[in-house]
Amino acid sequence: MYGNDFEQPGAATLLDEVEAAEQALRAAAERRVAAARAGGTGDTGGAEAELQEYFDAVVAADQKIEPRDWMPEAYRKTLVRQIAQHAHSEIIGMQPEGNWISRAPSLKRKAILLAKVQDEAGHGLYLYAAAETLGIDREELVGLLLTGRQKYSSIFNYPTLTWADVGAIGWLVDGAAIVNQVPLCRCSYGPYARAMIRICKEESFHQRQGYEILYTLAHGTPEQKAMAQDAVDRWWYPSLAMFGPPDTASTHSEQSMAWKIKRFSNDDLRQRFVDMCVPQAEVLGLSIPDPDLRWNDERGAYDYTQPDYDELFRVIRGDGPCNRQRMAHRRRADADGAWVREAAAAYAAKRSARPAEAAARPAEAAA
Repeated sequence: MYGNDFEQPGAATLLDEVEAAEQALRAAAERRVAAARAGGTGDTGGAEAELQEYFDAVVAADQKIEPRDWMPEAYRKTLVRQIAQHAHSEIIGMQPEGNWISRAPSLKRKAILLAKVQDEAGHGLYLYAAAETLGIDREELVGLLLTGRQKYSSIFNYPTLTWADVGAIGWLVDGAAIVNQVPLCRCSYGPYARAMIRICKEESFHQRQGYEILYTLAHGTPEQKAMAQDAVDRWWYPSLAMFGPPDTASTHSEQSMAWKIKRFSNDDLRQRFVDMCVPQAEVLGLSIPDPDLRWNDERGAYDYTQPDYDELFRVIRGDGPCNRQRMAHRRRADADGAWVREAAAAYAAKRSARPAEAAARPAEAAA
């Protein structure tokens, strides 16, 4: 059975949102071009108050701030922090699943997992490139991660104990990522929004891959179903915590929403994720490990138990099951790859020098 052989409740709606965001991006670009042709050059000039007024008007009109546009320094710093954390998470996130590439139960499973891990590397590169449009160098961002001055998603500090964990990561972790990231396709910063459209389309495949692994296990032997249920039990609450602290304790959400970097609060996204997962779990034949999970007619949504936010903050501070292991691996990979970066830089410098050398030869011959 393949991931597209059955309907996954909620998946189509999210992909529809990505498509709508992509169309909105094109429309915003067309409006910008039309305004320029009508005489608006986009040159805001003047005092900072006028620049701020222009920035606010662009954001309010649901158009895009581009790298060439003026932006408040706080807006730029917020984007650097968020995009960098997102990029770091994609790269660190290769480790838990990469651990299972050599132990996948079949050649087909191995090929699919390898493709997924490669996708995550590509996502990191898209996001580092988006961050660089804000005037910060990729090497600097990596240095900030390696020295502990920037973070990555806490979810990747949990171990993958069985093959079923790969399925749980695909269904729950990638599912939470999609719920969180689809609204970012409408982010007010153009390069980030455009990167997210491609990333979300690929993450949809990743979620289906994990969902299909769990479906196969849940409909296999009793031992396989128990393994799948155990993985869901361990990954459910860390996945809920991926949306961040509750709104009352979030230090960034309110301003990010005002700037339309984010479109929904942490609690709104968490609720949306729970409501999406319940019918999916029913199709899987697995249980969500929450005895208080029940439908609330008045709210039109499920009541559920909140994750352990104390645990979330402990893991963020570096006290998770795999924090040290993940960062040690990342630092080792950075050191092992230094010679590749040095060789690439030397080759690029040599190529850039060739035109000047070629131009100098006729002058030398004439002399």
